[in-house]
Amino acid sequence: MKTFTDLGISSDYVKGLNELNIINPTQIQEAAIPLLLSRRTDLIGLAQTGTGKTAAFGLPLLKSIDVDQPVVQGLVIAPTRELVQQIKKQLFKFTKYIDEKIFAEAVYGGEKIGRQMKALKRPTHIVVATPGRLLDLIERGGVDIAHVKTVVLDEADEMLSMGFKQDLNRILSYNKSQRNTWLFSATMPEGIKQIVKRFMSADSVNIQVNKKSVVNSNITHRFIKTEIKQKLDVISGILNESKGERGIIFCRTKAGVRTLTKQLQEKGFPVGALEGDMKQKERDKVMRAFRKENLQVLVSTDVSARGIDVNDLTFILHHQLPEQLEYYTHRSGRTARAGKVGQSIALITAGEKHKIPGIEKSLGIKFQEMAW
Repeated sequence: MKTFTDLGISSDYVKGLNELNIINPTQIQEAAIPLLLSRRTDLIGLAQTGTGKTAAFGLPLLKSIDVDQPVVQGLVIAPTRELVQQIKKQLFKFTKYIDEKIFAEAVYGGEKIGRQMKALKRPTHIVVATPGRLLDLIERGGVDIAHVKTVVLDEADEMLSMGFKQDLNRILSYNKSQRNTWLFSATMPEGIKQIVKRFMSADSVNIQVNKKSVVNSNITHRFIKTEIKQKLDVISGILNESKGERGIIFCRTKAGVRTLTKQLQEKGFPVGALEGDMKQKERDKVMRAFRKENLQVLVSTDVSARGIDVNDLTFILHHQLPEQLEYYTHRSGRTARAGKVGQSIALITAGEKHKIPGIEKSLGIKFQEMAW
């Protein structure tokens, strides 16, 4: 088994990785790191959520920074505030034992832009940002990206499905000739192909992890045939059997999230809701409680779960199957992270059973029926 030293990472970085319990490289890290350290190139990395992409792009990005130049040299663009904060934190931890000071700043919506503009006046080498806030800062002159050598698009497909396509196109239109673009995504929808064609080199390097299956192979996929009026009882039974385990229940609508959360809370389950009408302050409060394990389960819409990166989730429950196939990939990818195992359980009505073979074929997975 290879080590990070084998991939060309210096001992001061390895020390920081060891402290984070990142010992052996994942497949995407093993494929991307030596390549990005050895030459300047555009890169497309296809890998599921939770496979260690932050280190795969973060370590080569940090190594590319010229600390004597107090200008923004790297941009990391990610779909949500949570993911942006997390990437910045990871980059900081990676550099704990290196001699040079590399400064990264995180910017996102929901915070006062004036405060962020003030912070960016300090020497900053890397900006980690959500697309909307980054574009706003660029157009106000709050961040200078004239010296950027590397742009990283993390969870690119999620950014597109959240409606950030135009923002990304405008950001990527700046200083195209002098930068490299590294794009990481779990799936490759048409919108991503258009970005690749328009903004990336024709000889971009392609890395694909687990080519045969776009869904993590450590996930067991199950379905329970039930009726709509029985779903609450089925979910309650699953949660009773899963005491001490944590997971996410996905609903298709905001109203569905609110209703199910209220019903489960009335039954005494420690659950919290995440949905689009919540204020950022409320969302942060729920996520804090979930990370501290005061909440066992989140009930969420697909969009509200974007960018959630919490390890040790053992199950995903689908109150209904998602309308889009790639949402199944994103939902399931919240469990079985960092080499662990997990299960994805869909509650389906008799009329939905015909959808199962199509999902199996498209995603290269196999469902097991669960009796309840």
